Amino acid sequence: MPLYGLLTSKEDPVPLRSGSVAVLVRGFVADVACELRYRNEEPGPVEAVFVFPLDAEAAVYAFQAQLGGTRVEAQLREKEQARELYGDALAGGQTSFLLEEAGGDVFSCSLGNLPPGAEAALTLRYVCELPREPDGAARFVLPIVLRPRYAPQGWAGEDVIQGVPRAPPGELPYTLSLSATLESPHGVERVVSNCPLTPLSYSGGGRSSAQVSLAEQPPWDRDVELLVYYTEPHKPSAVLEAGLPGAEPGSLMGDPAVMVTLLPKLPEAGPGRSSAGEFIFLLDRSGSMDCAMDDRADSPPRIESAKETLVLLLKSLPLGCYFNIYGFGSEFESFYPQSVEYTQQTMAESLQRVQRLHADLGGTEILAPLRAIYRSPGRNGHPRQLFVFTDGEVCDTQDVIGEVQRHRGSHRCFSFGIGEGASTALIKGVARAGGGSAEFITGQDRMQPKALQSLKRALQPAVSGVALSWDLPPGMEAALLGPAPEVIFPGQRCLVYAQLRGQPQPPDAASGSVTLQYRIQEQSYKETLAFPLQPQAGDRLPVHRLAAKALLLELEGAVSAGAEGERRRALEASLSSGVVCSLTAYVGVDPAQGQLVQGPLLRRDVPLAGARPRMKMAFASRCVAMPQSLFFGQAAARSAPGLPTRRFFSSRPMAQCQAFDSLAVDCDVDFDSEGSLDASPTNGSPPEAAPPPEQASPLLRLVSLQNADGSWDLGPPLAAALGVSETDARGRKPSEDVAPGVWATVLAVVWLHGRAAGQRDEWELLEAKAVDWVRDQAGPQLTKCLEAANALLGCSVGPAVFGL
Repeated sequence: MPLYGLLTSKEDPVPLRSGSVAVLVRGFVADVACELRYRNEEPGPVEAVFVFPLDAEAAVYAFQAQLGGTRVEAQLREKEQARELYGDALAGGQTSFLLEEAGGDVFSCSLGNLPPGAEAALTLRYVCELPREPDGAARFVLPIVLRPRYAPQGWAGEDVIQGVPRAPPGELPYTLSLSATLESPHGVERVVSNCPLTPLSYSGGGRSSAQVSLAEQPPWDRDVELLVYYTEPHKPSAVLEAGLPGAEPGSLMGDPAVMVTLLPKLPEAGPGRSSAGEFIFLLDRSGSMDCAMDDRADSPPRIESAKETLVLLLKSLPLGCYFNIYGFGSEFESFYPQSVEYTQQTMAESLQRVQRLHADLGGTEILAPLRAIYRSPGRNGHPRQLFVFTDGEVCDTQDVIGEVQRHRGSHRCFSFGIGEGASTALIKGVARAGGGSAEFITGQDRMQPKALQSLKRALQPAVSGVALSWDLPPGMEAALLGPAPEVIFPGQRCLVYAQLRGQPQPPDAASGSVTLQYRIQEQSYKETLAFPLQPQAGDRLPVHRLAAKALLLELEGAVSAGAEGERRRALEASLSSGVVCSLTAYVGVDPAQGQLVQGPLLRRDVPLAGARPRMKMAFASRCVAMPQSLFFGQAAARSAPGLPTRRFFSSRPMAQCQAFDSLAVDCDVDFDSEGSLDASPTNGSPPEAAPPPEQASPLLRLVSLQNADGSWDLGPPLAAALGVSETDARGRKPSEDVAPGVWATVLAVVWLHGRAAGQRDEWELLEAKAVDWVRDQAGPQLTKCLEAANALLGCSVGPAVFGL
């Protein structure tokens, strides 16, 4: 018999033929149907197993199969019961299928006893919220990249990804198609994608509905993204949805459910004016951080983009705050034993060390550094803000989220997922548990503006006294589904799900309302949104599914901790809503099959696209032969005076690290003349800020020269960064009475506004420091300085920049 398509490592044919996706995007909610088509080309029955990613907050609510001419609806059961039914069916020769969550944002789809020559189509449906981009776009992501999850030493959980065959993206034997219908009463303006699309086709009046499809097969090394732009995206809204017909009144699915989107107009304090805060930056330095940010030939490695981001973050911190930087992999280290005060010296020391960071710490073990951070004492009057940067995919995601959850009262956590395939369960989970926000950097996104936007949020005054109140007709009450809002940031939406119980009096009551109240520095604010009480009818019930998912995510932590009452509540919510969770699974058995499938059952794991081999491999191959003392002994403790080093190491050899992270380690290590590891400079003088590399961006070259207090020094490096001669930089100073630092700082601020306006999100905070400093120092000469700086640099920056 001829062999078809790509073969696994055992030269077995792959039964998956194609995948097709149909998505309906209504505003900021997407309802998705994914169909997987299988055909068994072998002489005996097979069990096909396909592991794939989904967003951790997606609500999978339906699963069915078309087996020959028979349609089989799956039933949602408790997971162990579903597995038993599936196993019994396989043992009895019946065709069966199983869908289960296998790690927060990973699902496993198994189709067993597929007869020779038979075809099957499995369809799953899910609904998900769409994030609102800063420019107002709704961002839909179809995840297709699934990288191996790193399993720490001693981890005893299940890892369905381990052992799944990998293949070069261009050699996968199955295809993918996607079609999208876009609807909005305010009109669809345009769609942008990271993959080629067909022209946008409108249907209906007022551009309220449109269709678009992929124009060709997508690259398998990136997720498929659609950015949908509407005419009026920044409006609060409420969607009231009728319950499921026939469901018991008072139950989750029997009552109407409402989804409220509020956009609070928070007053922003001036950026950079507060000195309070302890800022801890936790950076992934595992081997996979040596991968490129995207597929462009000149794309920088992730670790280099992260280092540039750290430079901007360090320059943007306010004087008087405290900070520390941790790096983690299979081991972890921190710049300082405890957070240090932000001064010119500590900033300069840290910048030097940032320049020497590499993706050289092995695998991805985030739990140990988190515990070390939480054990370190906090600073009184300086609320702790934790920033986590990782491209990681770990098996112990729930343990990590639980650790953040246990310390949520003492800090906020902002998380950043870097690159395609970053775990949405991990990134969104720690941000949700830590009262912060989550960002994803994919494709040609820049890490810097997203990180600086989060720092800007962290510097804002804390919002307190957050409360929701409902104004409903007599006889009705609202019960929240999922957590009440606890944290509100400027520019972010606030989503609320609630179940409306009872019957309004009078029955024809027209409307209700919800009010969000909060305080900022003793000033009270409130936002009220009215909504009609005539619910929308439909068969997919996206609001109910999303509400159930929000509730299940809230209960997940308590379930992991062994709370039996919350486990029963989660199980009931999952089974009644049809939304699968870690406790349940979909199982389907074809009872009408006339003849049992005969023959030994062979398992066929469907291969995934392999990671691009763009990492350095020499370190792992050498570390087996090198004595551990070379890396873990006294050489690692050598550091310059004034640059304290704190290192913590895994007890196992590097060769035992699991997954490809442990093999993808950069071997960029310097050795001194005695063959020891040279980790840092040896002079005892306070370090200068590391000079910006020539290949650095013009903005980074200028920013690298800024002092901790916000000022710049007048000299050759500044002149070169501004693109002028040193003679002009000194000679065009408007008066001898003007201090060189004042003139230099005015020049730098004018350059930022005139030459880097498009990157404002990246320099806004550090520019605020500069303006504060120069206003305190310049006196009446500031106007003349501004005029002279505009003339020298050819800019036209207005006096309002300096508050004139």
